[in-house]
Amino acid sequence: MVVSAVDIEARSIAKTYGETPVFADVSFRLARGEAVALVGANGAGKSTLLRCLMGLIPVSDGQVNLLGVVANTAKGRALRTLRARVGLVSQKHNLVPRLSVLSNVVHGLLGKEPGIRHWNHALAPKASRDAAMSALEKVGLADYAMRRADRLSGGQSQRVAIARAIVSAPEVLFADEPCASLDPSAGEDVMDLFFRLVKDEGVTVIFTSHNVDHALRYGDRILGLAGGALKLDATAASLNPTDLRELYG
Repeated sequence: MVVSAVDIEARSIAKTYGETPVFADVSFRLARGEAVALVGANGAGKSTLLRCLMGLIPVSDGQVNLLGVVANTAKGRALRTLRARVGLVSQKHNLVPRLSVLSNVVHGLLGKEPGIRHWNHALAPKASRDAAMSALEKVGLADYAMRRADRLSGGQSQRVAIARAIVSAPEVLFADEPCASLDPSAGEDVMDLFFRLVKDEGVTVIFTSHNVDHALRYGDRILGLAGGALKLDATAASLNPTDLRELYG
């Protein structure tokens, strides 16, 4: 029997802002290659939990292990090295409008190779430009490499953001409402593309979503936050839309 490595482990983590609790006593383990949907109503703490798992904000209690590193205590070089091993796709594409599509994708290598050479494709080493072009080919936008980012549609912008997230070959990808700013048709295209790419590469993914159908279709497993606690942890195959909608009541 093959036992998959654990890429993310939350051990009784809690987060409060001042006197206001967001969630408490949240525990789970995510195996390598799993796609996990994090669902819950607005204000349930999904995005906050995602940022705690990434080590972007500290937990108030408990421990987060990310790729074998205690993320909530990592500092300095250790934290930068850890963050270079993960990627993030969010609903805000956060592209630099005046720069080319290729330059924006090259930015995805800054975590592993910081410095001015990865601020613009014209300064980047050939290996970095080649990696960025390969990422653009995977999202179907190689022909747009020299186009300014502010001339893209919403769906194209999100594809560029995905290319930027995968160019450094991350081991774990976090996606925070990756389709929330897109129309339904573009959102479906982006989700299909995103999960085809990560499945091909065996990347571990945890994504937040308000879309119950997306959660069940793309997640191998569903985590549900409600009332400041983890109320659901089950395989997608064992659930139906009604099970998830109860979290929003």
